[in-house]
Amino acid sequence: MIKAPHLYVALSSHGFGHLAQTGPVLNALRQRCPAVRLTVQSLLPEPVLRGRIAGEFAVVAGAADFGMVMADALDVKLDDSLAAYRAFHGEWKERLDWQESVLRRAAPDLLLADIPYLSLAAAARLAIPALALCSLNWADILQGYGADASDLAALRAPMLAAYNSAAAFLQPAPSMPMPDLHNAQPIGPIAALGRNRRPEIDRRLGLRGGETLVLMGLGGVNLRPPLETWPALADVCWLIPPDWGQVARPDVRSWAVLSDCSMLDLIRSCDVLFTKPGYGAFAEAACNATRVLYVGRDDWPEEPWLSRWLTERGNAIEIDRQRLASGDLAEPLRALLAQPSKPPVAPTGAVEAAGWLERLLYPRAS
Repeated sequence: MIKAPHLYVALSSHGFGHLAQTGPVLNALRQRCPAVRLTVQSLLPEPVLRGRIAGEFAVVAGAADFGMVMADALDVKLDDSLAAYRAFHGEWKERLDWQESVLRRAAPDLLLADIPYLSLAAAARLAIPALALCSLNWADILQGYGADASDLAALRAPMLAAYNSAAAFLQPAPSMPMPDLHNAQPIGPIAALGRNRRPEIDRRLGLRGGETLVLMGLGGVNLRPPLETWPALADVCWLIPPDWGQVARPDVRSWAVLSDCSMLDLIRSCDVLFTKPGYGAFAEAACNATRVLYVGRDDWPEEPWLSRWLTERGNAIEIDRQRLASGDLAEPLRALLAQPSKPPVAPTGAVEAAGWLERLLYPRAS
């Protein structure tokens, strides 16, 4: 009996965007190659992983990266991030030994990283074939913030070496430029598709059906806007996360009563997604033909490419933080809803990336 190939996935837990990229790829791979065994290493909650990745897989709770230290969903703590990278690399040998021991026990045939460079470095040391996948990399994100750090080059060197050790670094559209990667391979957008459940959602929320339903998906911590003081907008209803608490307004609903609706179904069903720039939110909105009202992240190095792509391929309007605080959203919402609807973007990147995985897992068949 031929042993089923084993894919090991190292997944960043710096937000849910990395899972939003990787989940559709793994699901597409499982459709093509149902026998593949799968292990996922991440600090994301296991129910969240299983909500996005179909089928059986083992979970290893462990972090091989941390991304950037965040003050909230919009702002990076640069000094803390630089200190964290210096500490991380100061313990490089010990961390690499740990990741090697984990991989040695798992004995995978292929590693996929989105985008922990420690895992890629360990795979290279163990001669395990590896593939990287992401719209960004931590070396370039760090450079975008810490260009004045005297030790920036020393911090980036092991990161870039690890990223370049992969057979390819797949860059789903839209991706930021990565000029120091020699193995970059552009692919199409990656996003999962939801179901339009709007009539059911309106009924369960007690809506009459003619309102503009705005899904609040800002993500992160410490970024709950002061909804209590926002002005009411005619025929607009705000659908908010359960952890924002109760808001005593008739135009605000919690999606707690829609717990059986996936986030993808909510994105597909609502008129507008109110969010911040991020690959998962932008790609899923464009591929589900949902309009986007977003708060600019100002200095996030990936943002210009995300925003330009969404503006070209989808329907989107940017607001500033002053409007987020004041709730002065009547004009941007009007402008957004007046835009001619653009067709949904085809998420072709998932199948493309699955093809890369299949060829590396079954080299003799390719």
